[in-house]
Amino acid sequence: MSYDTDLQLFIDGVWKSGEGRDAHTVVNPANGSGIAEVPYATKADLDEALAAADRAFPEWRATDVEKRGAILHKAASLLRERADQIAATLTQEQGKVLNEARLEVLGSAQLFDWYAEDIKRDYGRTLVRPAGQLSRVIRQPVGPVATFSPWNFPIYLLAKKVAAALAAGCTVISRPPHDTPGVATELFRALADAGIPKGVAQLVHGDADLISTTLIGSKEIRKVSFTGSTNVGKHLMRLAADSMTRITMELGGHAPVLIFDDCDLEKTLDMVVPQKFRNAGQVCVSPTRFYVQESIYDAFLKGFAERTAKVKIGNGLDEATRMGPLANARRPDAVGALVADAEAKGARILAGGSKGDGGFFFQPTLLADVPNTADIMNDEPFGPVAVTKSFSTFDEVMEQANRLPFGLAAFAFTENGRRANLIGDLIESGMVGINTFAISVADAPFGGVKDSGFGSEGGKEGLESYQVVKAIHQA
Repeated sequence: MSYDTDLQLFIDGVWKSGEGRDAHTVVNPANGSGIAEVPYATKADLDEALAAADRAFPEWRATDVEKRGAILHKAASLLRERADQIAATLTQEQGKVLNEARLEVLGSAQLFDWYAEDIKRDYGRTLVRPAGQLSRVIRQPVGPVATFSPWNFPIYLLAKKVAAALAAGCTVISRPPHDTPGVATELFRALADAGIPKGVAQLVHGDADLISTTLIGSKEIRKVSFTGSTNVGKHLMRLAADSMTRITMELGGHAPVLIFDDCDLEKTLDMVVPQKFRNAGQVCVSPTRFYVQESIYDAFLKGFAERTAKVKIGNGLDEATRMGPLANARRPDAVGALVADAEAKGARILAGGSKGDGGFFFQPTLLADVPNTADIMNDEPFGPVAVTKSFSTFDEVMEQANRLPFGLAAFAFTENGRRANLIGDLIESGMVGINTFAISVADAPFGGVKDSGFGSEGGKEGLESYQVVKAIHQA
């Protein structure tokens, strides 16, 4: 398949070529070859985008929700019509297998549909007052929004921000990662073709520091939504503090997986192994730290290793491939260093453990008996590595699950209903999946606690993050 996305900036309803000097080459991670050049926005481009978003905001917020919803529904329909082409672009930019890419595009369309309808149910509330008095609470759009999204789910996580913001009545300026600009371009092309008014949605590529400091430091931007690493998130928070800009932060995780001896072991293994190696482990809620009860630990390791050995790696465009490459040249060495450190500190490598041939591949890897002193037990690997350790008691495993400063997602597998209830209550995480990994859905909030960030995307909460609350009292 050819990479045929025309990369451009989208500002004030016009597609244009960036004129910034530090252009970036998009690389296909399956073979390391360059496939496109990213147009970089200049300071003048960013100022134009800010002026457009500010000018368009009053009209867009006043636009009837039925009309707003119709545009979002049309964009969703166009994403579905173009899903095969967009998925191929995504695979060539990011590496994930074609079927995963296609499902990501369809999930993005679902977000636009869901928010197109949810905004119609944004009722507010009336407070109880004596006769002749009226007190009501309403929600209004916060204003122009800046979004920063990552490369691991480059269209879905962008859609999660843009769909909710547009539905709420906000205007948007989005900066996608320069590794995956094509799918972001296709999302904004769908919005443009759906009839989004001039100035309501802008797409800018380019230097992260220039864009973040210009947008966040401006008087126009009233809300920032960021998904990415904890370190970068903290940097953006400092920038936002100076301008008192509201923020939503969806940051790193290191998800624990609690495997109890009353689970259906074969069924559990059939679920956890594909999930671990989905998108080559480059998932913020990827199951990573596997704590397995002693009585089934050896059987779990044997079954996990057997299934891992059967995972076919290769170019994501090949329908037979089950795991593609890592997204960029930095990742295989970073993952390899974590694996080497774990082995040096006593972990056993039961499958994989090294880089693949050509491209940015790393073998699906299983580590056993990993001590807490290993870096990989404390730092998110963001790669295809499962780390395992046995436990004996409930209290012990809960302490280990909550040990780290991260709290994005956690998972548990048990058939004991009381234990499941306790896990849901006691685990320190923004999301908990019990006997399931289906935690990222359009109608549910997605977000973390502790160093994994704050605020939610998805669900009603995702819409509310782009709104301000106003109480109106009348006597």
